[in-house]
Amino acid sequence: MTGGQTNVGTASGAVPGIAGPGFAGTVVSPVRADEYAVPAVGMGSAAMGVSIGYQVDTTALSVYPRAAAQRGRGLHGQLVQQLGQMIVAGELGADRPLVPEEIGNRFEVSRTVVRESLRVLEAKGLVSARPNVGTRIRPVHEWNLLDPDVIEWRALGPYRTDQARELIELRQAFEPLAVHLVAARAARLPEAVRIRLAELSDMLTETAATGDVGGFHRTDAELHALLLRVTDNRMLEHLATVVCGALEITGVRSYGCSPEAEVDQHTSLVDRVLAGDGVGAAEVVSGLLRRVPSPAASAHLPAQRDR
Repeated sequence: MTGGQTNVGTASGAVPGIAGPGFAGTVVSPVRADEYAVPAVGMGSAAMGVSIGYQVDTTALSVYPRAAAQRGRGLHGQLVQQLGQMIVAGELGADRPLVPEEIGNRFEVSRTVVRESLRVLEAKGLVSARPNVGTRIRPVHEWNLLDPDVIEWRALGPYRTDQARELIELRQAFEPLAVHLVAARAARLPEAVRIRLAELSDMLTETAATGDVGGFHRTDAELHALLLRVTDNRMLEHLATVVCGALEITGVRSYGCSPEAEVDQHTSLVDRVLAGDGVGAAEVVSGLLRRVPSPAASAHLPAQRDR
C-alpha cells in the first residue's frame, strides 16, 4: 500500500498478434504505395529487397488497441481489470447489486474511480445500471464476448477451456470461407501476393525437409495471415483477427502435427488457391483445422502482463 491506496492490478494475458496454426504473433498488414514499407520478416522476395506490398507487423497494439489503451491508467484501469476478472470468474455474485461504496472501501479507491470503472464494464456488457435497481451483473450471453478485455479475463478464469472450444469452432467456420473467397478472385490477386504465396509454399517444403520446425511454423504463420488479409472482405478480416488473436490469448497451442505431416496439405492449399479452386482450398483448410488439439489437451496459461 502506498499513500493510502492499494494496487488492485492483477496479471493477465499478453496480447499477441494474429494467431493460428503456427501464428507466432504475426499480423500481415496491407501497405499502400504511399506508405513506408518495411522488410518482411524471414526469407523470400521482401528479404531480398523486392517490395511485395505487405509488411509484417508484430506489435500487439495493431491487433487490440482498445485492450492496450486500457492499461497504464492508474487506479481506474487497475480496478476495471480486477472487477472484470472477478465477474468473469464468478467471484462477484449476481444475486445482489454491486454497491459502489462497498467496492470503494474494499479496494480503497474513491467513488469517482468506482463509477468510471463500472461505466467501462457496462460498455463491455458485463453489468447494467438502472435507477432504483442499482448496478447488477448481466448474464453471460449478454456480455461482449469478443471484447479484447473480456477475452483476456475469460482466458484467466475457470472457463478458459470453454472459450478456447468456442473460438476453435468459430475459426473452423470462417477460415474455409476466407480461402474460398481468395481463390474465387485468384485471377485478380495482385501479382506480388501470388508470388509470395508460391514462395511460402516452397519455404514450407524446404523447412520441413531440413527439420526446421521453428522456420516451418513461422512460414506457416505468414501464409495463413496473408490469406486472411486478401479476402477483400473487411468484416471477415476483422473477425479473423479478433478470433485468431483470442485463441493465442486463451493459450491454445498450435497444431500438434509435425511439419512432415502438414507440408503436403499446405502445398495443396496454395496450389488450389492460385488455380481458383475455392471448394478444394476450403476442404484442405477444413482438414487442417480438424487437427487442432482439443482445448483440454492443448491449453496452457497465457503469458502474464506486467503488474
